[in-house]
Amino acid sequence: MMKKTLHVTNGDSLNDRLLTMKIEGDYAVWREMLCEGKTIVDLTSSAFKKTRVDFFKNNYPDQAGGYDEKFGSQLAIIADAHQYEEIVLWFEYDLYCHINMLACISFIKSRGYKGNVYLVCSGRVSGEKDLFALSQLSEMQLLSHYNDKVLLNNHDLFIADDLWRLYCGKDPLELDPKRAKDSNFTYLSNCISAHKERFPSAITGLNTLETNMLRLIRKYDIKTPHQLCGYMLNYQGYYGYGDIQIKKMITRMSPFFTDTEGRLTLTEKANNILDNSYNVFKEMKYPCTLGGASKYEYVYNNDNHQLTKA
Repeated sequence: MMKKTLHVTNGDSLNDRLLTMKIEGDYAVWREMLCEGKTIVDLTSSAFKKTRVDFFKNNYPDQAGGYDEKFGSQLAIIADAHQYEEIVLWFEYDLYCHINMLACISFIKSRGYKGNVYLVCSGRVSGEKDLFALSQLSEMQLLSHYNDKVLLNNHDLFIADDLWRLYCGKDPLELDPKRAKDSNFTYLSNCISAHKERFPSAITGLNTLETNMLRLIRKYDIKTPHQLCGYMLNYQGYYGYGDIQIKKMITRMSPFFTDTEGRLTLTEKANNILDNSYNVFKEMKYPCTLGGASKYEYVYNNDNHQLTKA
């Protein structure tokens, strides 16, 4: 007899909560962060695994060990999804989750899965101004989200697969937020826009998040890099980055601020970037890949929200 439901969750903490809530079905946990580093379309290829392991070794050595155990084991469960009547994906409104979700859907599609695929996606909660992560929802809200899960149609699955391939491609100019229109992915076009803003500004050479970091230091009384990390996590909009990603960014941005009498203050150059559009593209440039594209091969134009070759 076919098993009914396979839940694919966006991380261990949500997974544990759903198990505690006794939401029926089998579970696979998505333990990857495909929004950073080079990615390859076929998740089962040896090239994909080598690329990702190398990325973690070079950027997050603490996370590099046991890749097969962490991610491969879970991918194997999803690869076997034909024995389930339905798959329920649990992913959030942000870029971090959405890139993982696109990869997951593309993988499910590549396996020729015939059952229904549903999405439980957090974000707007009625009566609230802020966007909410799944982890921030109460048990009642989580259940309500689950009961209102959205059935993804063939058009949705095609769009997700298409966008994953484009994300892994060398030309990010083809990634257009309009491609997500008329789909059941409420937040996807915002996430594509946010992705494009990860490329350096044509004017200053800093991307949106890096510029935002300087603005936060200028605006608030921030005493330590640790406190700055808290502010960045809080004011990052659609990115959904975690501590380790923000801390890495703070380290790279550290030449632009100093500790002055127990408070972080901007250097003259940083003020110049914000006030006079001083360009630091050349000194910021380092080998960094986002999906299939090199971060410093393209620049982002704020006026028309488009990328152009650097």
